[in-house]
Amino acid sequence: MTTQPRPVYVIGAGPGGLAAAAALRARGVRAVVVEKSDTVGASWRRHYDRLRLHTTRRLSALPGLAMPRRFGRWVSRDNVVRYLEKYAEFHELELVTGVEVTRIEPDPADEGGWTLHASGGRVLSAAAVVVATGFNHTPRLPDWPGAESYGGRLLHAADYRNPLPYAGRDVLVVGVGNTGAEIAADLAEGGAARVRLAVRTAPHIMRRSTAGWPAQRSGILVRRLPVRLVDRLGAVVARASVPDLSAYGLPRPATGLYSRVREGAIPVQDVGLVDAVRAGRVEPVAAVESFDGPEVVLADGSRITPDAVIAATGYSRRLEGLVGHLGVLDERGRPRAHGARTCEGAPGLYFTGFTNPISGMFREMALDAERIAKAVARRTARP
Repeated sequence: MTTQPRPVYVIGAGPGGLAAAAALRARGVRAVVVEKSDTVGASWRRHYDRLRLHTTRRLSALPGLAMPRRFGRWVSRDNVVRYLEKYAEFHELELVTGVEVTRIEPDPADEGGWTLHASGGRVLSAAAVVVATGFNHTPRLPDWPGAESYGGRLLHAADYRNPLPYAGRDVLVVGVGNTGAEIAADLAEGGAARVRLAVRTAPHIMRRSTAGWPAQRSGILVRRLPVRLVDRLGAVVARASVPDLSAYGLPRPATGLYSRVREGAIPVQDVGLVDAVRAGRVEPVAAVESFDGPEVVLADGSRITPDAVIAATGYSRRLEGLVGHLGVLDERGRPRAHGARTCEGAPGLYFTGFTNPISGMFREMALDAERIAKAVARRTARP
């Protein structure tokens, strides 16, 4: 972990961090990737078995290396991991594992430089820093009243792998984002006796592909259009391609698709949920309010007694300890700037992988990587 000459430190060896390091290396800038786990793609290794990218293989490749055709159109979790391993090897990235960066501060001896404090008492000097610790960093479990008294199994979706432990059991999945919808379908197909899906706000549901046209390409095309126009287009497409599930307890949303995206709610890509709901194998129910012993109390006042509750309730970025003192986070703990943009008072500090656009997260990280590398190369070339 030599600091001479001072490298650009990239924090996190997921797709965003690896892409940024490769793009920097391609521009002749030394980049060192620091990863707290013992390997690349740690978060991808922990995802559930069924997971596949909801974006196409061609539009999910990182800079400088295509995904192999044998991975198919919708790349599996295991093949994403294989790709990230090959990516780091192919680009000959400098990778340090088992080291966690805990705090980033301006370098008092060098205006524009940065000091990184890391595990083991390490203090690293950086010409610039790219934070790529991930959108899905720390599982977020709601503070439900009475949860400690629940007698069944309560877990976050981050700890779900496959339906085998739930065969013949009554399971409640909480949250109808992409993760919750897919886990519910997985359980229904995998032999769970009963699967219910707790819904607080009805989601927009889209086909992953219609007549061979992937939803991702539509997301790319409409991303710069006016919100109201995209909302109207989205409503037309939804009515034409997705059945109305109101009779099953899952009504169409009252707000527009793109309006919800701008608020951070990504549409659900249908990979089995619609058919499972129509067949009665997944039952939408009201949101969870609290727990009372073995019972789960729902927002409509009803009570159910599932054997297990799987909370697909999202993740937090957990950037406060790392950069919270620098004034670069908004009120929700998200970076105020990402990609090649930096925040006022923090030149040379970049963030990637903290947005979830409808055009595809991998694609966005690939674009961010090129922009960041260009900005850093221009900045480090100054006398």
